[in-house]
Amino acid sequence: MDNCTLVTKPALNVVGISYCGPYSSFPDEAILLQSAFLQRKHEIEGEVKTTVLYSPYFGNEVFATYWACFEVPHLEQVPPGMVQFTVPQRTYAMAACTNKRIGEGYEQLSAWINEQKLTRRENAVSLEIFYIDEHLEEEQVELLIPIEEQ
Repeated sequence: MDNCTLVTKPALNVVGISYCGPYSSFPDEAILLQSAFLQRKHEIEGEVKTTVLYSPYFGNEVFATYWACFEVPHLEQVPPGMVQFTVPQRTYAMAACTNKRIGEGYEQLSAWINEQKLTRRENAVSLEIFYIDEHLEEEQVELLIPIEEQ
């Protein structure tokens, strides 16, 4: 599992849209949400890095809330229907994979977390980071699960 590691990510200010629903509706709803958000990227004014899509998410045993966001400096004007928030600095267990192999990436990451005897930080959001390249069918993705700091 050489594609798994511990990383500390700085605080991240983002703007985006969300979907909340049962786990049975994923990943289809997540893909639809990301597509809808990408179609609205022109509405976000200012310095926006549109080659990296952040998808913070949080769930329980029944449903999840999933976001599609771009990193932004603090915006004075947030487009209608979008929300701006900050994900605090966290230490994560991270796995690298592609958008076609996310399931495998999570299996590897979960096994690695257990092998390393790490504890998930239950009240913190997890992240999926998509590196968008319109010329590629398979995009690089980082899967990040927040962990308790040792």
